[in-house]
Amino acid sequence: MDTTLRDGEQTSGVSFSAAEKLTIAQLLLEELNIDRIEIASARVSEGEFNAVKGITSWAELKGYTNRIEVLTFVDGGVSIDWMKKAGAKVQNLLTKGSMNHLTHQLKKTPEQHFSEIAQIIASAKENDIETNVYLEDWSNGMRNSPEYVFQFLEFLSTQPIKRVLLPDTLGVLIPSLTFEFISKIKDKYPQIHFDFHAHNDYDLSVANVMEAIKAGINGLHVTVNGMGERAGNAPLESTVAVINDYLPQVSINVKETSLYSVSKLVETFTGYRIPANKPIVGDNVFTQTAGIHADGDNKNNLYFNDLLPERFGRKRKYALGKTSGKANIEKNLQELGLKLNNEDLKLVTQRIIELGDKKETVTKEDLPYIISDVLDSHTYEEKITINSYMLVHSKGMRPSTTLSLNLNGEIIEENAQGDGQFDAFMNALSKIYKSKKLTLPKLIDYAVRIPPGSSSDALCETIITWVNNGKEFKTRGLDSDQTVAAIIATQKMLNIIT
Repeated sequence: MDTTLRDGEQTSGVSFSAAEKLTIAQLLLEELNIDRIEIASARVSEGEFNAVKGITSWAELKGYTNRIEVLTFVDGGVSIDWMKKAGAKVQNLLTKGSMNHLTHQLKKTPEQHFSEIAQIIASAKENDIETNVYLEDWSNGMRNSPEYVFQFLEFLSTQPIKRVLLPDTLGVLIPSLTFEFISKIKDKYPQIHFDFHAHNDYDLSVANVMEAIKAGINGLHVTVNGMGERAGNAPLESTVAVINDYLPQVSINVKETSLYSVSKLVETFTGYRIPANKPIVGDNVFTQTAGIHADGDNKNNLYFNDLLPERFGRKRKYALGKTSGKANIEKNLQELGLKLNNEDLKLVTQRIIELGDKKETVTKEDLPYIISDVLDSHTYEEKITINSYMLVHSKGMRPSTTLSLNLNGEIIEENAQGDGQFDAFMNALSKIYKSKKLTLPKLIDYAVRIPPGSSSDALCETIITWVNNGKEFKTRGLDSDQTVAAIIATQKMLNIIT
């Protein structure tokens, strides 16, 4: 049972519109083939009512009505009336699963609580509404007041309900306790259908789910991307993967190939960003960075495991950076349909390592620019180098550059202003060349390119066209800073004309 639209919406700062709820409900039931979904809490707001009505209207046309569930309360039948008007047919009745909650929040005896619950269940049945019962704070109930929990279960065993829902409301369980508590309950009440509702406060929700299954649990509650209050709930994606790979005694119908696309849609609707290292759906999960791993993948897939990206509608990537080896680069070149000889591959590898020291990763789309830059850089001998420079650009003041140039072994410094940082740099360079009675080519075109789909930290390729003695030629510079890329292109020009 997926509760993204109810418990997941309790993530701090998250609120779905009615249209978003309907879209997610449709994807969960039809695209992912989730068995049941919990979509809202009764009585919350007019907007929530309209969202539920929209989903139940669609579900009725599709024959999904009994797969749609709503959280309700022991409120003398107010929730039941709300459900009837909204068209919902399954209630998940919230009750107290620990003596601590019952005594201090409701200030009632077990007998009083059970009597009120029985009335709600009877009213629901009269109105053709199916009932499941949540035992709120059940995990603490099992730790601190197990007698009350079993007294409650004994009462529920006499009631016309479909399921008992066991939430680890405060996320206090560890795997051994999960197995122990659920085993005790299933041993005593094997005929009752029990669901386990895990929270992730200790980052143990998936491990607890595994132990719940081993203990004989009948159903599980999950959310897309592990959304939920505090540290969230058991994530749908990881739960599905671990069941399919490690719990062969359990058969589930969730469509793995749609997990990633639904995850990304929910991320978009909520603004709740998926961490890059989040299992199954994170950006980095199927990305190899170390060159040795890519090399191993070329040699009988030595670094593959059962979590193949294609299962989840994804592809394996090979990141480029300072830990990349030739194997990583070759993998990316293959995808681009490019091939380099060993000597050029070494040069490109070295350039990527240098860029990786300045920029954490280099993308596959950066590769053609890097190749062009590297191969272009070795068509001339470097006799002139720009030792250092300082670019200053302040609001209300003209940009200025201080430049130190090694010109055939002589270090020369100069300062100049300009209409922009690169213009100031060129003016300083012109001063140096004029002082040596040398002439610079004329700059006639200046173009900047970045790989498609890149962000603000992307590599820039600056291509400058020069005219020298009536002949045109181009030089390229590559850097994550546009002006620095232009300066690199200019240094290449200086060495070409020398």
